[in-house]
Amino acid sequence: MHSDLALKMTADLFWTGFLICLPVLGLTMLVGLVVSVLQVVTQVQEMSLTFVPKLLTAGIAVVMFGPWMLRMLCQFAAQLWTNIPAMFP
Repeated sequence: MHSDLALKMTADLFWTGFLICLPVLGLTMLVGLVVSVLQVVTQVQEMSLTFVPKLLTAGIAVVMFGPWMLRMLCQFAAQLWTNIPAMFP
């Protein structure tokens, strides 16, 4: 295995991981920002007020985007397995 192949595989791994995590992280960050602005406006500093909406959003996002995330992960794994013969000439 050459170093350029290892770097390409690592880049593909990180890019796929980023794409898989993006919906859940993006939505929870958006909800966290909205709740933080709401807390600043109302001056209510309750810790559970930030935790519960983000937890519910993450759960809903996993349910909604879970099949897509699993499909992306399976495609990445299948691509790795099918490319094994080409890696070692």
